[in-house]
Amino acid sequence: MKPRILVVDDEPLIRTALSETIRRKGFESVMACDGEDALLQFRRSPTPLVFADIRMPRMDGLELLKRIKGAESAPRVVLITAYGSVETAVQAMKEGAYDFLMKPFSTKRVEEILERAMGAEGAYAADSAAAAIVSRDPKILALLSTVKRVADDAASILIQGESGTGKELFARQAHLSGRRRQGPFVAVNCAAIPESLLESELFGHERGAFTGAMTRRVGKFEAADGGTLLLDEISEMSAPLQAKLLRALQERAIDRVGGSRPVEVDIRVVATTNRDLKDEIRHGRFRPDLYYRLAVVPISLPPLRERKGDIALLARHFVKRYAGGADNPVREISPAAIARLEGWSWPGNVRELESCVHRSVLLCNRACLEPSDLILETMIEPATGEQIQETTGGSFRAMEKQLILETLASVGGNRMKAAEILGVSVRTIRNKLRDYREAGKILPITGRELAAPVTSIRKSS
Repeated sequence: MKPRILVVDDEPLIRTALSETIRRKGFESVMACDGEDALLQFRRSPTPLVFADIRMPRMDGLELLKRIKGAESAPRVVLITAYGSVETAVQAMKEGAYDFLMKPFSTKRVEEILERAMGAEGAYAADSAAAAIVSRDPKILALLSTVKRVADDAASILIQGESGTGKELFARQAHLSGRRRQGPFVAVNCAAIPESLLESELFGHERGAFTGAMTRRVGKFEAADGGTLLLDEISEMSAPLQAKLLRALQERAIDRVGGSRPVEVDIRVVATTNRDLKDEIRHGRFRPDLYYRLAVVPISLPPLRERKGDIALLARHFVKRYAGGADNPVREISPAAIARLEGWSWPGNVRELESCVHRSVLLCNRACLEPSDLILETMIEPATGEQIQETTGGSFRAMEKQLILETLASVGGNRMKAAEILGVSVRTIRNKLRDYREAGKILPITGRELAAPVTSIRKSS
């Protein structure tokens, strides 16, 4: 049975738009027109996640939040608010709301919330410190013990590790294991937000602070007041913003863009990165004083290839999660299939293993997954000497452009994946594509359409 999500809003268009996005992500949507209707539906059939507008007739979103927060299986509540009620939304998050959506909101923003609330561990499992991270590896268990020991303190935590090792899960453990568990958990991907907007996103802005700032906006620091702020991909933050972040951590106060006085905040900051920050410091790309401010509690997650004892445990966990549907016969995974998984290098770590098991379960037509059912992705091979010689006649810019376009084509236009493969930030990819467009090259997003531009670059170089 698909997980059910309750959508509460007195505007039919908002209800429909949210429900469509929820269904596209593989969940079932249940709709209610106001808080009273929602409360009746929830009592009849509880749901793990609720989207509720703040302003509604009969019973508003705040009252609904208070009523269902005390339920035995309390759901995560995402409040929907217009610009004029931002302060109300922030206060509601202090009272236990999971997150909030600002009108007008994008489909991407809804999907991000769904992935965080319903994704890796499910809405209930993530509230259990024992269930959130699946491991029996001594290193992982020792790191979990460290996280629990420091959970009640406000000291910053720096989590480093390769992509797919579970950095955000550890950040959530720090939040859920301590006194801040009733407060908000707010995540910001520093690589996914344009540099020009990141300061306003983090610290908020006052009305009239810049062109288009029609009203005051509360930033992520204030939204996380009383809880935890996760700064994902911290290494992608620009130098000027690093200085402002350092001051915010030191003073426990932030300055809104265009503001005239500091705003005090009570938060814990958890930063994550897949880069070696000490190496970034040596190359002048990261401030050493910010590093020491963030790394009060340093956590370094081992890659999956160094914890092979967890592969069988994780594989069975993922089979249990994705198998068992009405149209899927898979119930278990064979020892031979486990052995094949244990022999793989897993460059994408736990995320790659989960994707492999999920894909294999979907395509298997028998009760037990065998080695022949496993669909493992081969690693991208480095260029050969002959391939390198083919491009040495061209300019550096032409070769750079060719590499970026070919990588994008290989991943179907996915910028995040291309950035990971190339070892650069998403912002770098975005800026390069903008430069190419301004030079008159329009870039489609599919691999087939990208093939033609790549060929033309080869000829011109």
